[in-house]
Amino acid sequence: MKKIYLAGFDVFSPDAVRKGEEMKALCAEYGFEGLYPLDNVCSGARAIFEANTGMIKECDIIAANMNSFRGSEPDSGTAFELGMGYALGKKLYCYTSDIRTLRERLGEKDENGYQVEDFGLPLNLMIAVPAVISEGGLKECLAMILQAE
Repeated sequence: MKKIYLAGFDVFSPDAVRKGEEMKALCAEYGFEGLYPLDNVCSGARAIFEANTGMIKECDIIAANMNSFRGSEPDSGTAFELGMGYALGKKLYCYTSDIRTLRERLGEKDENGYQVEDFGLPLNLMIAVPAVISEGGLKECLAMILQAE
């Protein structure tokens, strides 16, 4: 059974443990084993980092929630996890509820006057190029992964 690391800011939600159990159950429905960061029982930044990167090394696939978090961009920790997965040769899948291009969502410049890239992609090119992106949530992403595998 292939293992999917469930990356995303879901771990910060008030009901994060319950949400993780639901996500892992959904993975099982599609024939995958879900690895959720909060399955690691540890505390402290270094221990959490080591445990989560260990899960990434163990997985076959990363499924990442790339919806905006604390602003107009995805969670920076999730972006790191995707980069690590790419470096390790993992298959990368992302999901977001809005697949309009960055330009369509943000305009030519952001709120600070910085140029918004215009590559016709829904996420920064460093994520969108190596990953397969689906519209919707984890369920839609898992369906796409199942079809690809």
